[in-house]
Amino acid sequence: MHTLRLAFQMLRRDLRAGELSLLGVALFVAVLALTSVSFVTGRVEQALARDATQLLGADALISADHPVPAAIEAEAARLGLRIAHSITFNSMATTEAGAQLSAVKAVDAGHPLRGSLLIANQPGEAGREAGRIPAAGETWVDEQLLNALQLKAGDTLELGYLKLRIGALVTYESDRGMGFSSFSPRVLINIADLPASGLLVEGSRARYRLLVAGELPVVKSFEAWVKPQLARGEALESLDNARPELRNGLDRAGRFLRLTAMLAVVLAAVAIGLSARRYLMRHLDGAAVMRCVGARRRQLLALYLYEFLGFALLVSALACLAGFGLQAVLAELALALVKTALPAPGWLPVVHGLLVGLVLTLGFVLPQLLRLTGVPPIRALRREWGEMGAGSSALWGIGAAALAGLLLWMAGDWKLGFAVVGGFSVAIALFVGVAWLLLGFLGRARSMSVGWGLRYGIAALYRRRASSVIQVVALSLGLACILLLGLVSQDLLAGWRQQQAPDAPNRFVIGIQPEQRAPLTETLTRNGLPVSLQPMIRGRLMSINGRAVSAKDYPEERARNLVEREFNLSQGSVLPAGNSVVSGTWHGEAKEPVFSMEQGVGKTLGIAQGDQVEFQIAGQRVAGRVGSVRKLDWDSMRVNFFFIAAPSLLDAQPASYITSFYLASTQTSVVRELVAAFPNINVIDVAAVLAQIESFAGRLASMVQFVFAFALSAGIIVLLAAQQSTHDERSYEIAILRALGARNQQVRSALLAEFAALAGLAVLLANLAALGIGWGLAHYVFEMDFAPRLGLLTLSGAAALAVIVGFGWLGVRGVLRQPALEGIRAAG
Repeated sequence: MHTLRLAFQMLRRDLRAGELSLLGVALFVAVLALTSVSFVTGRVEQALARDATQLLGADALISADHPVPAAIEAEAARLGLRIAHSITFNSMATTEAGAQLSAVKAVDAGHPLRGSLLIANQPGEAGREAGRIPAAGETWVDEQLLNALQLKAGDTLELGYLKLRIGALVTYESDRGMGFSSFSPRVLINIADLPASGLLVEGSRARYRLLVAGELPVVKSFEAWVKPQLARGEALESLDNARPELRNGLDRAGRFLRLTAMLAVVLAAVAIGLSARRYLMRHLDGAAVMRCVGARRRQLLALYLYEFLGFALLVSALACLAGFGLQAVLAELALALVKTALPAPGWLPVVHGLLVGLVLTLGFVLPQLLRLTGVPPIRALRREWGEMGAGSSALWGIGAAALAGLLLWMAGDWKLGFAVVGGFSVAIALFVGVAWLLLGFLGRARSMSVGWGLRYGIAALYRRRASSVIQVVALSLGLACILLLGLVSQDLLAGWRQQQAPDAPNRFVIGIQPEQRAPLTETLTRNGLPVSLQPMIRGRLMSINGRAVSAKDYPEERARNLVEREFNLSQGSVLPAGNSVVSGTWHGEAKEPVFSMEQGVGKTLGIAQGDQVEFQIAGQRVAGRVGSVRKLDWDSMRVNFFFIAAPSLLDAQPASYITSFYLASTQTSVVRELVAAFPNINVIDVAAVLAQIESFAGRLASMVQFVFAFALSAGIIVLLAAQQSTHDERSYEIAILRALGARNQQVRSALLAEFAALAGLAVLLANLAALGIGWGLAHYVFEMDFAPRLGLLTLSGAAALAVIVGFGWLGVRGVLRQPALEGIRAAG
């Protein structure tokens, strides 16, 4: 208890003296960044886990391209699970005034088993819980279809051979999803009406779903039983594969948020390390005096350790409290993304925050305390005895290891964790080596015929070579983090938010027959629209290099799905826009049997350039060599194909044509003209998809940029800590120089030269590190193109150089104003 009381008194004294101010601010920012992000991501994950069944419309869902086998349904019934069915497909909804491609969903009683179905009588009216499904002969549609066909409740709609009365307006379906068909106008009908519609015949493309719900253990038992029973074209859907657009977007946002919080912690760790080192240097004499009066090393270590642990707990608790308040702001942004009520925040982020505070403190302060308590008593009389240098690499390694473990734990994703830890580990090693070599080179070059100020400034850096290396590494790390976040926010996030060009195609026309190409081209040209018709042939992949392809050969679900379904193939001699050949040679006008393959599908299915692939098209086998591999710009919304054959290879196969174009809001009459002239074609409006993507990505980006302020604050703290880490040494040197007769102008030029050299080295190293780590994050973690704006990076580097020199000058200019004797006494 005596030691605790003494530690508390020391803490109170150091707080009043400002000895721990910078360390406390750095620790506060790190814990605040972590806890606020953890609060929000935790609430979002809980909301998704809670509402996953609503997003599916059931507790478990079997999806197939054919009616779900009766045996699966029988097993669900045997287990006592509730059952419902749905069938979805695309069809033309028509009236006397026009027609509109629609997403038809046929359901039976009880649908949805989970979630909500809201309906209204007219547009603008608040939705109410339906409590039932459409009656036989009735249909419910959404506002998009009402507007497209100029209908209202009570009007009649034709669907195949059916004439259905519009009974209500669908305002919300929790299980609608975000696929192509999901953004088409919705038509909801009773499954009992399907046989009379004549819409589903042999070969029709429809998705059959069996929905089940019940007690969680029973549902899990059913899922375990059904997985091995699934055959070709059947799948057990979950939140990850049924709503990938939601999960993928939130996962990417989570990675961005965690990256920002991780870099804030890296910056805080650097600031804490520098602050702890300065604390060590300023308390060597006090520790030596206590050793003289009988204090043992163990007692000193316990005393300082209690002080810093108490300080870390106090600051971390305050930061957790602030993080709890700040998460409410981030939660409002997240609420707009998940569109569901977020559960109350849990207390786990508080535990994480306190743990991070203790780990950072122990990792970067404990090594300095071990050195401090090891000071010999004789230092109280002879200051040169027990002088502490930069410290052994083993002691700094303790902090580095603690930080690496903390970052890997925070990442929650091995790719992100190893990219950050590995990138900064390599960067630190390079920083130390390059800084040591360059400072050595400058030290040897200090005898050059240059001004006294520049020569002395360089000599000072070389004389304090170890300390200077620490400063350069700390500044480089801080700048690298800030520049890296700048690259992420300005380049990666900008690319994410603006994946589609303003004039990206928002209409797709499919089902164009060969004899309709000329008149359809004329219609589009007359309306000032670009025309690029491409043949589309349906084919199933049968073999690779003579080996039959089976879904069982692939562990990944995406690969199995690709093998089980038909591909959309095309042929042509001109490389489509947005495509670039990355391997092999584009076939052009070649008449040989050769395909050009998209690189992503090649990686997924294990197909490389030069391999032989075989497709089955309309009962016939067509084989060819993969002559080239293409990279596609999928975000362009243009028509793209996995495989494009050389001209004439697929001439004998049945084909339809497809095109896409951008249609302004003032040209909607073009769609009615096309549908009237060519009733068989399907015009797919994806404008809603583009708007949804833009809105979704924009909100996610706002969350990330909001958290960016933490890292920026931590970066400023690093600059302050780096400036203060050698403040006492510089103050003493300045006082000695002035006592020896140096003029203020000479001292000023020496200091500015020293700061400029430090800043120049730090900016150079930070730019290289930011580019390297940024490329790795973009390529391996976020899977995005990395095109940094070098002009902006150069400008940022110049600004950083000016800021570092400015901070350094502000820190020592007061010393030039005081008498030299006063400066010597203060340092002594």
